[in-house]
Amino acid sequence: MPETTPAEPVTPFDLATVQFGLDTFGDVTLTPEGGPVSQAQVIRNVVDEGVLADAVGLDFFGVGEHHREDFAVSAPDVVLAAVAARTTNIHLGSAVTVLSSDDPVRVFQRFATLDAISNGRAEVILGRGSFTESFPLFGYDLSDYETLFEEKLELFAALRAEVPVTWSGTTRAALTDQSGYPKTESGALRTWVGVGGSPESVVRTARYGLPMMLAIIGGSPVRFAPYVELYRRAMAQFEHPVEAIGMHSPGFVADTDEEALNEFFPHYQAMHARIGATRGWPPLTRLQYDAEASFEGALHIGSPETVARKMARNIRSLGVNRFDLKYGAGSLSHESMMKNIELYGTKVVPRVKELLAESVAVS
Repeated sequence: MPETTPAEPVTPFDLATVQFGLDTFGDVTLTPEGGPVSQAQVIRNVVDEGVLADAVGLDFFGVGEHHREDFAVSAPDVVLAAVAARTTNIHLGSAVTVLSSDDPVRVFQRFATLDAISNGRAEVILGRGSFTESFPLFGYDLSDYETLFEEKLELFAALRAEVPVTWSGTTRAALTDQSGYPKTESGALRTWVGVGGSPESVVRTARYGLPMMLAIIGGSPVRFAPYVELYRRAMAQFEHPVEAIGMHSPGFVADTDEEALNEFFPHYQAMHARIGATRGWPPLTRLQYDAEASFEGALHIGSPETVARKMARNIRSLGVNRFDLKYGAGSLSHESMMKNIELYGTKVVPRVKELLAESVAVS
């Protein structure tokens, strides 16, 4: 795969702060005979995947929230608690929690409980979500989409201070001098905001002084550099200290580029078609897929060396502090994902660190 010269980072790069994670949505996979794996088994498989992520030395394991037939996980904190009981070091969080259709007090309580179970390893990534099934399921009107997230993020930010909160809005009952329990031992639950790439979302995240996680799922990752720069400027204007910036992108690692590209494609194409049927997307062609998997695209697919070089380029170019690989796609098998996790942790991440160290040495 041809490479291009990396862009200059938008901020001074600090190799010591870079972390590496994995995200999954708990996609319903297929048996060797072609039938669907039960959602219950998929959840057990996700737990095993999180345990392996810890064993290979990764920093973070994230589980997404969905409320539809093709994804098994609707309660990430419960799944993460099971992972926490079998792991030691890895941080555990949502990817993302759909705050708009949930209650901020209950979200805080659930993840504070996960923080206790995991001995301080819990994180929550808050977002509006790219799917809307949770809104009618929990009785919310999509016409209130913006207001729901704005008000609930405001309340959650107040709860994070772990002091009595007085708050009122239009989307839930008011609070008067009330607190969320349990308290965390650190005094602050690690909280990110997932951003899809709108300037308004970037500025909103900075207003609350929270770390930002960029969801980069299509196009050139380098095009997000202006959002990183905007976030840093906004943080300074709001007089907040510098916080972490992360990026989440899909990918898959196999022994060779050809193997990775060919194995991942049919599952990714079928997932694209299933979701696209409700969103008006045209069918995904192999040519489009190969373009996204090229050095300039958002898909990090290939051999360990190929994926490592692409990751290093994007981490360096954007100046991010964490890279989370979304490693599943539709019916891609649990066995393939386990091998992917092993290669990612044992070969890709060490190679990325080498490449980043080399780039720092010559800059």
